[in-house]
Amino acid sequence: MAQTRPRVVYSCGACGAQAPRWVGRCATCGEWGTVAEEATPAPSPRRGPIGPVPVVTRLADLTDDAPARRRTGIGELDRVLGGGLVPGSLVLLGGEPGIGKSTLVLQALAGVALAGRAMLVTGEESAIQVRGRAERLTCECGQIQVLAETRLEGVLAAIEAHTPDVVAIDSVQTLHSDAVEGAPGAPNQVRAVTVELMRAAKERGVTVLLVGQVTKDGGLAGPRTLEHLVDCVLSFEGDDMRAHRVLRATKNRFGSTNETGIFEMRASGLESVEDPTRLYLAEAGERVGSCVFPAVEGSRSLLVEVQALVGPTEIVPPRRVAIGVDRTRLAQVIAVLSRHAGVRLGDADVFVSVAGGARALDPAADLAMALAITSAHRGVPLAPGSAAFGELGLTGAIRPSGHGVRRLAAMASHGIDVAVTPPRETGGDASAPAPRDVHAVAGVREALEVAFAH
Repeated sequence: MAQTRPRVVYSCGACGAQAPRWVGRCATCGEWGTVAEEATPAPSPRRGPIGPVPVVTRLADLTDDAPARRRTGIGELDRVLGGGLVPGSLVLLGGEPGIGKSTLVLQALAGVALAGRAMLVTGEESAIQVRGRAERLTCECGQIQVLAETRLEGVLAAIEAHTPDVVAIDSVQTLHSDAVEGAPGAPNQVRAVTVELMRAAKERGVTVLLVGQVTKDGGLAGPRTLEHLVDCVLSFEGDDMRAHRVLRATKNRFGSTNETGIFEMRASGLESVEDPTRLYLAEAGERVGSCVFPAVEGSRSLLVEVQALVGPTEIVPPRRVAIGVDRTRLAQVIAVLSRHAGVRLGDADVFVSVAGGARALDPAADLAMALAITSAHRGVPLAPGSAAFGELGLTGAIRPSGHGVRRLAAMASHGIDVAVTPPRETGGDASAPAPRDVHAVAGVREALEVAFAH
């Protein structure tokens, strides 16, 4: 019988699309230089019986006893995960090099090892190097099992022999399978490795935590199907100039994607920041071009400072720079101010930023941006101890935004006395805490009159 020859296909490393021949640019996603050759075994002709028919179960016959989540002992990480690690799930953690991914994983495994079995598979460091890094942390890491291995078959054998509760792979791009051609990190290798780890996780109830490398554009390295295979995708972000880090979930089958975890990098490791408002409002005050905005992040509300700078320019068109806010909404806010509030900014550069590296992508940040821009344009600060939220319509009206009661409660808990809100935000729970003076305004011109009435 003639030996079956492998079929050669060309797959895009960015989106996973396949092409019959090599091309410089992927026709599906438009990326350049991402198409690489892959060898896949040709399908063999099916012979004999199909095999036993798998058992099908009705949803009504299944019990509702969900497996208990495994706590990592890191409050901010458990919050983003939705309460902890789900047994049998795959979690993908990505971030820039040096951001602290390995440190976060090591601390999480230390928390799991207090009440269970945790294993770290390292393909980038030796076991001695991992021990040296663990000695600098304040958590107890002595119970973590360490395996320095890059072969997938060896990792699967170790999982079956030691039956850990949580396995962390640092990183998934360093693993390779003997059954698949290609170097470690190639799209076909990453895909095959992830599929086998997923099968092991589902069959044995093991939680697999994958550490993923990122490309120069900030996206996760490897095929796009990697993010579709896993149950949860976490993004670890930060700035080299700042000590704090932000953990966000871009995908979570077992929880919300709106939760945000805040950490502070110290010499002893990552520390959870329980009150991010104190971090983001550390330098806030009664200054020109500043407005406090109550942002909603998952199950909690936190206050951030929206800053604006307006200056004359001879550049046509003038610059509109947005950091931490939506640039499209910034252009809309400027147009509304010009048309309905008489704030002419056609010959001025406008810079808007959220202090501390936070983000305010919620449409409710429109009013805070408008007040900060007007304050910078007039050179006059807002009323002392004030904050604002609300969505600006194209007609100049202030539209209602969600979570009004939670936003007002966050203002009151941090000493905000004056709140400028949409007209319907004064309703709801009358017993909920709120600032002393809540001004419900219907339009942007009325909002400016209230905010600068001092």
